[in-house]
Amino acid sequence: MKNFVLIGAAGFVAPRHLKAIKETGNNLVAALDKHDAVGVLDNYFPDAAFFTEFERFDRHLDKLKRSGTHLDFVSVCSPNYLHDAHIRFGLRLGADIVCEKPVTLNPWNIEGLQEMEKETQHKVYSILQLRHHPVFIALKQKLDAEPIGPKHEVSMTYITARGKWYFTSWKGDTSKSGGISTNIGVHFFDILAWLFGEVQQNEVHLNTHDRASGYLQLERANIKWFLSINAANLPATVRESGGRTYRSLELDGQAIEFSDGFTDLHTLSYQNILNGGGFSLGEAKKAIEVVHAIRNTVPIGVQAHSHELANLPLSPHPFG
Repeated sequence: MKNFVLIGAAGFVAPRHLKAIKETGNNLVAALDKHDAVGVLDNYFPDAAFFTEFERFDRHLDKLKRSGTHLDFVSVCSPNYLHDAHIRFGLRLGADIVCEKPVTLNPWNIEGLQEMEKETQHKVYSILQLRHHPVFIALKQKLDAEPIGPKHEVSMTYITARGKWYFTSWKGDTSKSGGISTNIGVHFFDILAWLFGEVQQNEVHLNTHDRASGYLQLERANIKWFLSINAANLPATVRESGGRTYRSLELDGQAIEFSDGFTDLHTLSYQNILNGGGFSLGEAKKAIEVVHAIRNTVPIGVQAHSHELANLPLSPHPFG
């Protein structure tokens, strides 16, 4: 049984990490969040110490270490812009790190963390859960077995509707979230690069407060992509059924069905790390480079080869 510490216990993704720690037979000794709506802890680790102030949290962990309690892992589920600092804290604590994506907002931050890994002799693992999805594992095996030929034509669409709260939260602040392409898209860019290889060209056609679209040329595929948090961009059939999320991946005109199978991917990620695997900073870096480039590229506008949804009418920012 390993001892875990969790930073960001009140966030959206925290329950997936709590579930993974529990289901892999490990223990949570302490958690931190500036918000105190963390009743979810009762479902998994009611005996875990909880803090809303970093200073008291830090002091508690130091006392645990001095009393002989080994802290094996720090799970980082805090807002994106704090990942780098919280990873550094965990490494200085003498623990390995499990970090929710994106592991950092900028590629050079990864290089700094790699230096700290060497200094501390501890490791940082990024949650790249789609690499554990059976559909993508099978697809990668198929693609890797193919002879080199013409590039595949790929279309990727991900729409996950968010309300006005999104723009008030840190997620609506590009300097903190990295924008749409990072906050909701980084794991899709990771899986595309994992499947189709190195980036050769990265065009940005559209990048607004609620959507982004562009065109990626990878070694083995040309990819048009569209991301959105605007419910109006959902297909009519999804809206009419009350749905809030739509995912689509087409490979050479054929749909790749991956709507199911998301439930246990964080648990699989944790188990892989505990078994000596896990995805390193170096493996996470490629997708960080893609989304960093998208964030810092001036969009060129809708092109003939743009994703078909890039032409949807734009909407104003809800707060002007």
